[in-house]
Amino acid sequence: MYVVYLAAAALIGAVINILFFGAPLADALLAWLLGVQVGLGAIWAFLGHYFKSDEVAAYIGWPPGNPFQKEIAFTNLALGLCGVLSFLLRNTPLRDGFWLATILFATVFLCGAFTVHLTDRKEHGNKKPGNAGPVFFADIGMPALLWVLYLVR
Repeated sequence: MYVVYLAAAALIGAVINILFFGAPLADALLAWLLGVQVGLGAIWAFLGHYFKSDEVAAYIGWPPGNPFQKEIAFTNLALGLCGVLSFLLRNTPLRDGFWLATILFATVFLCGAFTVHLTDRKEHGNKKPGNAGPVFFADIGMPALLWVLYLVR
C-alpha cells in the first residue's frame, strides 16, 4: 500500500507547488512523482529488501533466504537516489537530462519487475499482495505516467 500513500503525498506536494508557487502542471507533477513516488518509494523498497528480506519475500510470495533480495535492494537504492536527485535538481540546468535518465531507469526496472510478477501470477497463480497488489499496477502505470508528463511539458 505504500505506493498508494506515496502517490498521494506526491500529488499533494505537486498541487501545493502549482497553487502557491505557480509551477507548471506537468513539471510540478513530474518533479514530485520522481522525488516522492520513485525516489522515496525505491529507498523504502531498498530498506525492505535489504533489512527485512524474508518478510518481503513472503509478502511477494517468493521463497525466503535468497541472496537476490540483497541484490535487488541495491537496484532500488540506486533508483531511489536518482529519483530524489531528480527532485533536488528540478530548478537547475541539469534537470531535463537527469529527469530523462531517471525515467528511463525507472521504466526498464519497473516494467521488468511487472513482467516477472505477471509471469509468476500466470504460471504459479501467485496472487499475494506484493506480487499482484498495488505494486503490480504501479510497476506498469508509473513509467507510462512519467513518460506522458515528460513528453507534454
